[in-house]
Amino acid sequence: MDLNPSPAALLFSWRLDPLVWGVTVALVGVYFWHFVRVRRSAEARAHWPGWRALLFGLGALVALLGLQTNASSYTLNSMALYMGRLMLLAELAPPLLMLGLPSGLLALHRSGPARRLLSFVLDPFVVFALWTTIIVFWNLPIGFNASLVSATASTLLPVLYLLGGTLLWAVALNTVPQLNRLSVLGRGAFGFLSALPMMGVAAVWLYSPAVLYSPYVNVPCLWNLTPLQNQQISGLVMLMAGMPALALALMQVLGGLLKLSEAQGELAASESGSAD
Repeated sequence: MDLNPSPAALLFSWRLDPLVWGVTVALVGVYFWHFVRVRRSAEARAHWPGWRALLFGLGALVALLGLQTNASSYTLNSMALYMGRLMLLAELAPPLLMLGLPSGLLALHRSGPARRLLSFVLDPFVVFALWTTIIVFWNLPIGFNASLVSATASTLLPVLYLLGGTLLWAVALNTVPQLNRLSVLGRGAFGFLSALPMMGVAAVWLYSPAVLYSPYVNVPCLWNLTPLQNQQISGLVMLMAGMPALALALMQVLGGLLKLSEAQGELAASESGSAD
């Protein structure tokens, strides 16, 4: 095995997993079929501009880069590369996919099983619990080691990161306003709290004096890195990948506090005018 692969060798040598490609092609096909249909109406086009379709397509491509390129063949030789793939699936593909959805696409009937199911799946507490479980359990030695040595877990973990990240960004970006349960301030608080587990794991990797995962202790690493350097770079990758979500959360918190302050000012002015 070449331990000094070029970026081209990692990114442009594709795997052909029928299930992954089948699901991706089906979802992208349905998306663009509806996109072409609504282009016939000027009113619909206003809710589904071309830039949204471009972002959705980019999101699907990023997801495939994380799941189906030759980089997955080097999982046991580079924790940093493995973590880079997971961060593509959790922190880059999901916001692109969510921003690519048109406003009103997921407008559901006032009642029905589909709405109730989506309402449960996008409940902030459910999403937070799922995301925290993924980050904490799968980065404990027992979970992370299983993801390395088990073919099933190795496939499952990237999909879980993609699923968890998609739900997380759906709540943070208010993708389904019909089911919105959080104000801007609430979404900011949700995003900030959701970022803490990943930032905590990243800090442990970055500053740990020893390699934490046994499969990486005695294996040759890509690009002549030591196992400890590999782990530290993984922590840095995770830390940097989480910054955009954390920045969005902080902006939402500040925006929510500003709106709250303005509302309180207007209320005080109204009460003062009534008193006069």
